[in-house]
Amino acid sequence: MSSLNLDDFTDLIERPDGGMRRDAEARRERQIVPPGALGRLDELGEWLAAAQSAVPVRPIERPKVVLFAGDHGIAELGVSGRPAGSAAELVREVMEGGRPASVLARRLGVPVRVVDMALDCDPETLPAEVAGYRVRRGSGRIDIEDALTPEEAEAAFRAGVAVADEEADSGTDLVVLGDVSVGGTTAAGTLIAALCGTDASVVTGRGGQAIDDLAWMRKCAAIRDALRRARPVLGDQLLLLATVGGADLAALTGFLLQSAVRKMPVILDGVVVAACALVGQRIAFRAPDWWLAGQNSGEPGQAKALDRMALEPLLDHGVTVGEGAGALLALPLVQAAAALAAELPEKPEVSEKPTDAEKPTDAEVLEKE
Repeated sequence: MSSLNLDDFTDLIERPDGGMRRDAEARRERQIVPPGALGRLDELGEWLAAAQSAVPVRPIERPKVVLFAGDHGIAELGVSGRPAGSAAELVREVMEGGRPASVLARRLGVPVRVVDMALDCDPETLPAEVAGYRVRRGSGRIDIEDALTPEEAEAAFRAGVAVADEEADSGTDLVVLGDVSVGGTTAAGTLIAALCGTDASVVTGRGGQAIDDLAWMRKCAAIRDALRRARPVLGDQLLLLATVGGADLAALTGFLLQSAVRKMPVILDGVVVAACALVGQRIAFRAPDWWLAGQNSGEPGQAKALDRMALEPLLDHGVTVGEGAGALLALPLVQAAAALAAELPEKPEVSEKPTDAEKPTDAEVLEKE
């Protein structure tokens, strides 16, 4: 009998501090630059104040990129631009510094953590700190079988919770969250279509490798078939992740919810993370208040999920590569908002009484008379 009760997250997750947000708004009105002149940065600064429960806002000094990795059996159908089972190669490239996320993180001075949940490789070929939470080798082919057993789904979800606790305990003050997967966008599209009640064609995108029309049609058919298996279990989010998600997606969902419990802000990357956030919203409706949408990747499923959660992307660069790269591009914007909110001086107070210099002289008084 499982001791995991997802309903607990509804009670554990509080909204960001509304009182601090009002104090931040009042402080913003007193600063030398008129409110609204900084556009979205004003809103971000106030959001950070509420998330941190601090006015003035503290600078973002210890951000972290956290990537959950896994292979998906559905990639065997040719729905991805990469070969099935090749996500481990991407992970190694990230760790060696040769992927877009690696370059951006290095330039921004942000450490990267990769967590293997279901890579299709020998775990001995990966560092222990990467493979320590692995649940299984690859997730099942969701059009004809479950991605995970219920026990594996719970283990993956708990792993995500544990990683969030580790990051919060280590002092991470903001997470850039992404995935490293092959076939993950197909599972994500299935989750989004199921939760939004839409058809497969509405959520099927081209993925990180820009697949051709034939591959897109195969992907659309795979999501359609997986949707038939998803709809009967919509009332149980953990079972939904087991049926049509995957170990990396279950872990991402657990991470997102526990980050909200720990009041640790998260920048969401692409469609895979957006799908997990949507599952998280179903579990705890206040959780999205702790998340920012880093960018609009151009994936239709991501747009659908973000719209359902009322999250507006910070950037619109169409970055579909995954790995947290698009969300990393938004990090300097968030850091700039924190700096401006904290460091812009306030307008000098206007004294109601005239100073000695402002008082008329005796000669001026006589002249007026």
